[in-house]
Amino acid sequence: MKMPIFRRAFAALSLATLAAGTLLASPVHAQFGGIVYDPSNYAQNVMTAARSLEQINNQIQQLQNQATSLINEARNLASLPVSTIESLQSQVDQTRQLLGEAQRIAYDVTDVQQVFNGRYRGAALSAGQAQMVANANARWQDSVGAFEDAMKVQAGIVGNLGATRSSVTTLVSASQSATGALQAAQAGNQLLAVQTQQLADLTAALAAQGRAQSIEAARNAATEAEGRERFRRFRTRN
Repeated sequence: MKMPIFRRAFAALSLATLAAGTLLASPVHAQFGGIVYDPSNYAQNVMTAARSLEQINNQIQQLQNQATSLINEARNLASLPVSTIESLQSQVDQTRQLLGEAQRIAYDVTDVQQVFNGRYRGAALSAGQAQMVANANARWQDSVGAFEDAMKVQAGIVGNLGATRSSVTTLVSASQSATGALQAAQAGNQLLAVQTQQLADLTAALAAQGRAQSIEAARNAATEAEGRERFRRFRTRN
């Protein structure tokens, strides 16, 4: 490996200094053609030049270090070139839309209360024969509609799996090739957003399935209560 230029120059200057020191054993002043030569002064000048060269080299090295530091800081501040937020938002909106299309009994406390008071309990189970038949048919439609809604939500969530897989692949690749801390952090945040979207889909599926099962259980309970009322009326007539 070749010695850096400044080190070779410094070595040469040192040798010159040693040579000048040897000359000190001779008379301090020598004259050549009318020019006075002072070996000690020459040696001092050589040492001064060597120190100046070393200082300049140190300053160059410091500038190089500062430039490297600035480059690293710029990389750490660079934003991630890819984003999956729009795709994730679209998937969440699609799931919310499917939940909003719930048939007959919406995901609303007031609506549930009104429907149950109208055909699942109380006066609805002791109404006239024609009204009891109508209520029973309405309850059956509620149950069928709820199971259909649950299947739609499940189908929508399964449809989101392809887009979710694509987002994860893109973000993992971006994270592995991140050039700075900011890019790595942004990739990690977007991966967390993907997980949040998946949890939202799972929550929606559980809610839709639970709604269908609850409505079916309520229909069975109402049918049983209605059957007892009909039996009571039959015994009263006889």
